[in-house]
Amino acid sequence: MSVPKSRTCAQMPVHYLMAETVSGYREQRLKVDEECLRLIGAGTAARAMNRQLTIKCVVHVVYCTDDENISDAQVKSQIKVLNQDFSASNPDRKNIPGVWQGLVADAKIAFELAKTDPSGKRTSGITRTKTAVKSFGVDDSVKSSKVGGVDPWTTTKYLNFWVCALGQGLLGYGQFPGGPAKTDGVVILNQAFGTTGTAAAPFDRGRTATHEIGHFLNLRHIWGDRNDCTGSDRVSDTPAAKEPNGGVPTFPHISCNNGPNGDMFMNYMDYVDDAAMFMFTPGQVERMNATLAGPRKGLVG
Repeated sequence: MSVPKSRTCAQMPVHYLMAETVSGYREQRLKVDEECLRLIGAGTAARAMNRQLTIKCVVHVVYCTDDENISDAQVKSQIKVLNQDFSASNPDRKNIPGVWQGLVADAKIAFELAKTDPSGKRTSGITRTKTAVKSFGVDDSVKSSKVGGVDPWTTTKYLNFWVCALGQGLLGYGQFPGGPAKTDGVVILNQAFGTTGTAAAPFDRGRTATHEIGHFLNLRHIWGDRNDCTGSDRVSDTPAAKEPNGGVPTFPHISCNNGPNGDMFMNYMDYVDDAAMFMFTPGQVERMNATLAGPRKGLVG
C-alpha cells in the first residue's frame, strides 16, 4: 500500500458520522466544550500548564502482513517525537518564522508506554494482533476484536493507539472527547507512525500522531473546517485561515485578509507535510490542558 502524497485526516468525517449515528454524541460534545471554556475562564487550565502531565499509552499494532508488524523501535521513535513536540523541544522549531517564535508553547504533556496493563500485569505497552483485514477505514472496526481489530484498554486510563493499514488514502484520525468509550483513542497509518522502520516520506517524522492527539485533546484544524474564512478553531492566537495548507508552503501564505504574516501553516493542526509543522500556541496548549483537567482528567495522575 502506497503512502498518501498529501495529508488526509479523517477527524471530521468521523465526527460527523458519530453526530448522526451515536445517540447523545452532539450533546456530549457541547458539554465538553462548555467545560473546557469554564476551566479556561476559571484559570484551572493555566495552572495545569505549570506542571508536567504524563499520559500512559498503549500501542495496538494490527497487521495483515509481516511488514505491517512494526518494530518496538519504530513505536518508541514515535513516543520520542511526541515528547519533543509537546514540550516544544523539537529541534526543527528553529524553522518557525521569527514573527511567531514568541508563540511557541510548551504543553508540559509527556507520553510513556504503559508498564502495567488493565489487570495489573507487566507490559511493554505494545500489543500485536494478526488480522485478515487488508485495510481499515473510518468505521472504527480496527478497535473491535469482533471484526478483525483489537479492543481498547480502559480508555479513561490509557491513550490507546491503533497502528494499522488504512484505506482511502488516510493517514489517521483521533476521537474528540465526548465520544463512546469503546472507540476512544487514535488511529494511525503504520507508514506514518514514528521515524524509522516502515515510516515513509513525507510523513516520516511522527507528526501525524502529534496532529491526531491534538484532536484527541479537543483541538480543531486551524482553518475551522469551513474553507471559506468563516471557520474557527476556537483558539484566539491562531490566525484565521481559508483552507488547509499542504506540502511545504513558502512563508508567508496569506488568506482571509490575515496579512502580513498569513496562515500559521507550520502549526501541528494544519495539513502540511511532517517536515513543515513545528508548533502549538499558548491558546492551543490552554485548550488541551483544560481537556486534561476536565473531560480527560483520568488520563493523568
